[in-house]
Formats: sequence, C-alpha cells, structure tokens
Amino acid sequence: MERFLSAPSKLFLTGEYAVLWGGTARIAAVPPRGDAYVRRRDDREVHLVLEEGRVRGYCTPRGVNWSQAVPKTFSFACHALDEVLRAHGREALGFEVALSSPTLRGEKKLGLGGSARAAVLASEAARYVLDERFDALKLALLAHAQGQASLGSGADVAAIFAGGLIRYRRYPVEPLLQASRSGELAAALDGSPPVDLWRLPAPRLHLAYAFSGASASTTRLIEDAEARLRPEDREGFVLKSDQLGELAEKAILSGNFPALGEALEELHDHLKTLGPLETDAIARIVAIARSYGCAAKMSGAGGGDGCVLCAPDDEVRSAMLEGLNSRGFWAVPLSLEAGLRGELEGDRQLRQWLDG
Repeated sequence: MERFLSAPSKLFLTGEYAVLWGGTARIAAVPPRGDAYVRRRDDREVHLVLEEGRVRGYCTPRGVNWSQAVPKTFSFACHALDEVLRAHGREALGFEVALSSPTLRGEKKLGLGGSARAAVLASEAARYVLDERFDALKLALLAHAQGQASLGSGADVAAIFAGGLIRYRRYPVEPLLQASRSGELAAALDGSPPVDLWRLPAPRLHLAYAFSGASASTTRLIEDAEARLRPEDREGFVLKSDQLGELAEKAILSGNFPALGEALEELHDHLKTLGPLETDAIARIVAIARSYGCAAKMSGAGGGDGCVLCAPDDEVRSAMLEGLNSRGFWAVPLSLEAGLRGELEGDRQLRQWLDG
C-alpha cells in the first residue's frame, strides 16, 4: 500500500490573535505546495524522512516508540504519527513517510505554515496506511497543539486542510489532548464536535506576499501577548477584530477593493495595539505597497515573517512587486490553492529518500 499526497501553505488575512480568544479568522491556502509519500512496511517499524534526515521507531497502540530524541524539525510530523496510532489504538504493521519542505526562497521559515502542513500531511498519510476513517483534520489540529505546547488556534492547519479562502473559529482541542493522554482518543474523536470551518466562495483576489527578511517565533509572540493583556482587554480586541474582519470579507466577496484596503489598514493598526509586532521592515513593506495603491497588513503573529498584500488588478500588483523587490524585499504573487489531496504521481525524490 502506498500513496502520494500534497497540501498548500497558508496566509492569514484577518483574525490574528483574536482567533486565539474566541474570535474569527479568515485564512487563504496559497503556494507553495508540499508533498508526502507513504507506504506500508511488513514489520512494526516507523520511519519518518525529511530533507534533514531520518528518525525511526516502532508502532505501539500508544504512539510511536521513537528510538532517538526527536529533532525539532521533525516535531510536528512525529506528533501527528503518534496521535494517529493512539486513535488506531491497537497493534499495527509499520509504515514509512517522507515529507518535502518546499520554500519560495532559500529560507525554511517564511511564516507560511510549514509546521501546520507537516501535521496535516503526516496525519492523513498515517490514517490512510492504517486504513482508518477518522477525521484527519482533528488529528492534525491535535498534533499541532501538541507541537506548540497547546498554544495556537489551529487556523493554519484548517486552511491547509480545506484549501481556498476559509472562515474559522478555534477548535476546542483540550478534550482530545486529555483523551490522548488517557488512552481514550478513539472514543473522544467519535464524540467530538465538528470543526467550525466555512469555505468561502472563490473570490477574485490579486494576492501577494512580501517577506520581511526575519523569521518570528509564533509561540513566543503569543505568550508575550497573553501575558500583557487582561481578559477584558482580549474581549475588546476580539470584538473590533471581528467587526473589521467581517467588513473585509464583505469587501472581498463583493469585489469592493477600496473597502478591502480600508479594512486591512485598520486591521494592521489594530494588531499594533498588542505590542511591538510591527518591525521596521514590515512598516516599510506596508508603506511601499500602499504607495502603489495596494492594501497591506502584517500576516500572522508579526514580529517578523511577512505581509499579505492585495492589489486592485494584476497590472498594479506587478508594479508593486517590482517596487518591493527593487528595494531589497522578496515579494511574490500568490493565488488561492486547493487543500489536502491525493496525487496520482508525486515527487519521486520522496520514494528515493525512503530507499536511501
């Protein structure tokens, strides 16, 4: 038994931080896509292979018994394999999974959801090879929460799984975390609520992304923001974020670019109220984009990574991107991508990694 899979990256449009505290986020699935290849073994070994190397272990009903300390770059995929085996809950033959880590440039951390994509691909790969029918999205959300010490909203996981442009509210993963620890994950999955995810009608967006030149630690930024804000401050932040996010969604669906630009500008300023999230590089990107008549805001947790950019048409987008690149920024056009899917033919290099 073998299978190729692929899944996209993600880009936050609205709802950063607010989605952690009960608010709504809108996230786009975008290039580049990452690939996975999985095949069954005739023993109980589990192999996970990335470009960086290989980790091994053995199947058990309580997860993989890893034969070594799991390196950080393998963490999210390893958590996903563990959770799928816990949900399976019985002895099984082993399997091998290889994952690619595509980038749009040399850096590995561009703020486009690489860890979430690893969790999604590994969850579905293991679910398939174990011939299970449970919800791979919920297991990916669980694995991603494990990898982030229960911080994070899972919005990037949901967008990568579903594809397109989605509206999402944080999934209550805590009961699944507890069930995973107590050995009752299969029953908890059966009784768990659906994920609050809605795929929006395909809009005509002229999207782009500009990298600030520095990566950011999402976990640290979330911890800092939650330490600074009192519960009542979070409620006020969520209320305004949701109001602006709804305006942005209406503008996107109606094709009202001026209204979209105004909403994104206000969302950017609203994020700045949480602390020093806007770096000098992000401020420059936003200013340059707006000078071309485009909409721009930081995307994700801030403190680095990059900005989501929207233009009124392809011609203006091309001019803006040329202006950003000429000033030393790395910026590319983006389109909406399909979500997680099986592939008839995938990256043959992944099979070679497993054979090596």
